[in-house]
Amino acid sequence: MTRPELLFAMVLFVGLALELSVLRWFARRPLADRLRPYTPGGFGVTARRGLLSVESFRDVVAPLSQGVGSALSRLFGVSEDLDRRLQRLHSPLDAGHFRTRQVGLTVTALAASTTAAALIGLPAPLTVLVALIAPLLVFLVAEQRVVAASQARQARLFRELPVVAEQLGMLLGAGYSLGAAMHRIAGRGRGVVAEDLQMVLARMRQGLSEIQALREWAELADVDALHRLVSVLGLNQEAGDLGRLISDEARAVRRDAHRELIEAIERKDQQVWIPVAVAALVPGTILIAIPFIQAMRTFSAA
Repeated sequence: MTRPELLFAMVLFVGLALELSVLRWFARRPLADRLRPYTPGGFGVTARRGLLSVESFRDVVAPLSQGVGSALSRLFGVSEDLDRRLQRLHSPLDAGHFRTRQVGLTVTALAASTTAAALIGLPAPLTVLVALIAPLLVFLVAEQRVVAASQARQARLFRELPVVAEQLGMLLGAGYSLGAAMHRIAGRGRGVVAEDLQMVLARMRQGLSEIQALREWAELADVDALHRLVSVLGLNQEAGDLGRLISDEARAVRRDAHRELIEAIERKDQQVWIPVAVAALVPGTILIAIPFIQAMRTFSAA
């Protein structure tokens, strides 16, 4: 057995052991662990973990995976913290779990690409190149999916913000308090802002004030229009005509959204001309090259 085949067999064995450790019919928990939650004082006690189990493997690998993944993401220009992006997406995973999965997929891609290159019989330089490119692509694809999802959520929040701001202004003008207005929008809305307002209300139930929870949301969302709206909402206890101020801010956000839409349309109009220019330049270059080559032949013959 060659060295790549031995490495692939070891990776396969570890993966199979981890997969079987979560199957109830194969790795049955001891009776004491199954009865421990029902004993006095045993509800919050963590059950024992086996030597080869998913939990023990995650506890060992998660800190290393998080450090390596963060260093690689910063190397490729992703400076925002992963925990912040995952919280913005309301993901059930934390940074440790995500990095563990990401590094696991990267190591699997490394083992698979190395084994495939060895079985095909590629030269040593090509084998090293494939072993470097394949895991790097897997890592970057997983990172880019989180970045793209975070940016898409920010864009959706920016598009929904004018409507939500106008609703807040109308509710406050009708006599609702700020907390009651947010509760009504969060309960009846179906968009990104409604989901985030549910989080804001949960933070208020945990003891934060309305303005503190809103500022925490603005810091997490990282949208300039939301920062401005929250600064206006911070005048809730001071301003007498807060509904009018919120309506003015909603119109300003709508103008910003309109401006960005016009810029996107103009960029698409410019991109349309790229294939047209290429299609016009190639035949033109050929038509110019033919008499030029003929002239060069004439002068060279003379």
